[in-house]
Amino acid sequence: MNRTPVNPWSWSLNLGYNQAEIIEGASRQLTCAGQTSVDAEGSPQHLQDMRNQITLALDNLEAVLNAADMGLTNITRLGIYTTDVDEAMKHLDIFGARFGPVQAAPPMTLLGVTRLAMPGLMFEIEATAVD
Repeated sequence: MNRTPVNPWSWSLNLGYNQAEIIEGASRQLTCAGQTSVDAEGSPQHLQDMRNQITLALDNLEAVLNAADMGLTNITRLGIYTTDVDEAMKHLDIFGARFGPVQAAPPMTLLGVTRLAMPGLMFEIEATAVD
């Protein structure tokens, strides 16, 4: 698979993502349902703690990717939903700590929502990955 970043402006690179990417030569696509801060039984964790919710949601996303023999470098699109955009923005360094070392900057969208499916959850990540 070959990825070519498309960035007519550089501001998004400072936030850790590309405006777009051209993907060529991919053979499999994985569409991940929204991953949240839940344990292996689906019980919400870290209620009212945005930083730990983001961390666990990313852990859960990586577990799904690993189960498909993929990793963060395979992600071609992220959709992020949060009940508090300002609070989420304070903790997006977690994404840099995960994606930076593997030199991945997938296009992403961050949306504020009224609530998520489970009460107490504040952060959810959808992903598309290819290899």
